[in-house]
Amino acid sequence: MNMKLKIKCVTFGVREETLSSLFTVYQSDSSFVDVSCKLSFLRFTPEAEDSMAGRKSACCGISALEVTLAVLFILMTAVSVTLITLMIIWKTDTGPEPSLPPSLQPEHKSYLIGVGRADCTGPPAEVPLMGYANPQQMAAGIHTRLYSRAFIIDDGRRRVVFVTADVGMISQRLRLEILQALQVKYGNMYRQDNVVLSGTHTHSGPGGYFQYTLFMMSSKGYIKSSIEPLVNGIVKSIDIAHRNMRPGRIYKNKGHLDDSSLNRSPQSYLNNPEDERDRYKQNTDKQVLVLKFTDLDGDGIGMLSWFAVHGVSMNYTNRMVSSDNMGYASYLLEQDKNVGALPGQGGFVAGFSSSNLGDVSPNTRGPRCANTGLPCDYLNSSCPVGGTKMCQGSGPGDDMFDSTRIIGHNIYRKAKELYADAVEEVTGFLHSAHQWVNMTDVTVQINSTHMVNTCKPALGYSFAAGTTDGGGDLNFTQGAVEGDPFWDGIRDTLLGKPSNQTQECHRPKPILFSTGEMNWPLPWHPQIVDIQIITIGSVAVVAVPGEITTMSGRRLREAVKQELESEGTFRDSEVVIAGLSNMYTHYITTYEEYQVQRYEGASTIYGPHTLSAYLLKYRGLARAIAQDRESELPAGPQPPFFQKNLFSLLPAASIDQKPVNSSFGDVLQQVYPVYRQGDVVSVTFVAGNPRHSGDIRDKTFVSVEIHDNRTDTWEVIHTDASWETRFHWLKGSDRRSNVTVEWHIPPLTPSGSYRIKHFGSYKQMKGLRPIITPYEGTSGIFEVTASFYYQ
Repeated sequence: MNMKLKIKCVTFGVREETLSSLFTVYQSDSSFVDVSCKLSFLRFTPEAEDSMAGRKSACCGISALEVTLAVLFILMTAVSVTLITLMIIWKTDTGPEPSLPPSLQPEHKSYLIGVGRADCTGPPAEVPLMGYANPQQMAAGIHTRLYSRAFIIDDGRRRVVFVTADVGMISQRLRLEILQALQVKYGNMYRQDNVVLSGTHTHSGPGGYFQYTLFMMSSKGYIKSSIEPLVNGIVKSIDIAHRNMRPGRIYKNKGHLDDSSLNRSPQSYLNNPEDERDRYKQNTDKQVLVLKFTDLDGDGIGMLSWFAVHGVSMNYTNRMVSSDNMGYASYLLEQDKNVGALPGQGGFVAGFSSSNLGDVSPNTRGPRCANTGLPCDYLNSSCPVGGTKMCQGSGPGDDMFDSTRIIGHNIYRKAKELYADAVEEVTGFLHSAHQWVNMTDVTVQINSTHMVNTCKPALGYSFAAGTTDGGGDLNFTQGAVEGDPFWDGIRDTLLGKPSNQTQECHRPKPILFSTGEMNWPLPWHPQIVDIQIITIGSVAVVAVPGEITTMSGRRLREAVKQELESEGTFRDSEVVIAGLSNMYTHYITTYEEYQVQRYEGASTIYGPHTLSAYLLKYRGLARAIAQDRESELPAGPQPPFFQKNLFSLLPAASIDQKPVNSSFGDVLQQVYPVYRQGDVVSVTFVAGNPRHSGDIRDKTFVSVEIHDNRTDTWEVIHTDASWETRFHWLKGSDRRSNVTVEWHIPPLTPSGSYRIKHFGSYKQMKGLRPIITPYEGTSGIFEVTASFYYQ
């Protein structure tokens, strides 16, 4: 745009001499405004000066010099007003100034930070535990409680939320219900693009929070009593973080943790290109990334870390709700920082999040045949007698509780060390990018001549074989690349034959369940998938909706890093995978791993090019962030929120009965009078079904109490959230049940008088109306001492 503005200048005096001045104003769009102004100044002849002198005596005694100065003052005032006017016009005409890319923007250091933790434990009885798909693994007690931990960061322009929850995975239904609840409370502040929900991948949390048929079939349907504590607990953790927001700083650190993870499918990993494998020392990622959150005084308020390992230290025989190894790491660090507080209390929040754990097990001793002690068959992980069920990986401990303790403590110890040494400050602005993608129809150009496509969802034969962390019950084995006429016939009769197109698309996977072609009573698998990246300064968190293998995660991190840094807007970016995020789509292997068709490849539901499709889509998100154009990303097709045909196969809990001449809460097996440090106290009560206690969040079924002789009162020192307690529920005949509480006395427990209490509720009928009544029971008082012998 070129403009010429003529400004007519006021002229004074008896003789004019015209001077021209050219003012050039530069605009950001490279156009110019030329301002030509003829300025007429005064020149006085001697005659004029005499004339002025004559006027002076007649006009207030003002000299010619004073008149000249006055005229010049008026003239300069006029020019200044003109220039100011032009500047205003220029600003208005050029529109908004373009924002600088993140690397060129002023350094941003201080954030608003909020952290929050809330109980999200669901019903600990009769509900299937989610993870192993074992129909016999029904909840029957509490090992540790489940918590949601939320972290909110605000840079003054944008806000992001990261939640890590003690849950097997985030389901699409769970995410949608949480986003709806947040929208009701906060409007558009917390949305699908700036909220990441990630699961720690414990396999010992209640199921029943899915809306797709396959997942509902394996967890007794859609169970409201399971999903409501998750929704309410996760939202509450965000509420607490929202209320606690304050100015603070973030520091990062990273290190390596050995002896806590093992690749459970090395056969698949070795099928990746040799030159790619040579770039890495090990076949699992050992990196631990830590973000340290402090207030402006440097006092710690929270920590968030990522490490790649499955939450299967508690194996498929466990029947107690448990947060597993990651939850125990959180427990330890929070107990360290919240001195004197009970579990789940205190201001410091320690979140441990999953990463690219698809082929990573905590069972570091590796698999062996449980019935013989001999090594399993290497290729298909089976045993001569007992098949895949007998080929079991084991952890470093004496039992699953000990293995959980060891792995969790290793993770805690490394994170604590990195937290203490974190001095590299995270600075820079926040970004968040999100899209919904139809993963059944993504086309990827893999080279100059070939295009490939994703497939409708399908599961292969090796899916039914399970893994060395928990094998299947039937005669399926890992590594199957051919079908079986017997199982094909049953599948075709009961579920329908896979189409030729789907079979061809998934090769070499022999299809066991063509879930993308099964839609009764609801679709068996999702089509629309969340993909998301958030950045906190130079740290990029890639939210992956499934279990991504080690090498797949490495490729994804590298692709995102390249894209972020391609524009020069990010430098030295740190990219981390947050697994099991936002929804669940089983596994994501490399193309090469897929060819081997072990469990992970058979469970890569969108076909051999699944990873290539994700790389394409996540590159698009990273590019938008690098260009600061996230708002221009198309949202994509929204996922369904099913209202009809959700089903539940969980019957209502029956009424409770009790032995004759007894009451609920009565002690059936009493404690001993004296215990030593390191012993296990056990007491059994007449009990009701724990499902009758309703919403158990922020409550407890158990308390261990010490007597204070000074005040003659009892102080709670442990609850059912404590690592040291175990709450077992046993359902007997005639609708009777009992509860056994164990307290594993820590070595440093003070000597003194103790008791154990149990809290519950029972259901009885009054007429046609069920009545729920709370009760409690108390053990006898017992002593804890360092020795049975008195000195």
